[in-house]
Amino acid sequence: MTLQEREALIREWMGKIVEIGIDRPIGYVHHKGEKTLVYPVNYGYIPGVLGGDGEELDVYLLGVDHPVEKATVEIVAAVKREDDEEDKLIGVPPGVRFTVPEMESMVAFQEKYYKSKVVID
Repeated sequence: MTLQEREALIREWMGKIVEIGIDRPIGYVHHKGEKTLVYPVNYGYIPGVLGGDGEELDVYLLGVDHPVEKATVEIVAAVKREDDEEDKLIGVPPGVRFTVPEMESMVAFQEKYYKSKVVID
């Protein structure tokens, strides 16, 4: 997927309310090579929508403090990665808002390994 296609995908979902599936709930332990990530937030995907890596488009779920299997969210931001083939979306319960620094802090557990930034437009 080209950079332009990735950016178009982000724009397509921004502001939409969607149902997401959660495959890594809060507390999930993910062994990724030499790294071990413990998820402090729910992490999932938009079913049937492919992201830059050819798998379902990933979504960080912020604003829910317990593990869930699915959620209805509003897509309020994206995490753009300069050094990876995919970007991530950020979803929150409808009406919930966080600042960019707050969102950056909540996704830093994984994004610290990438050159990434949170964008809201």
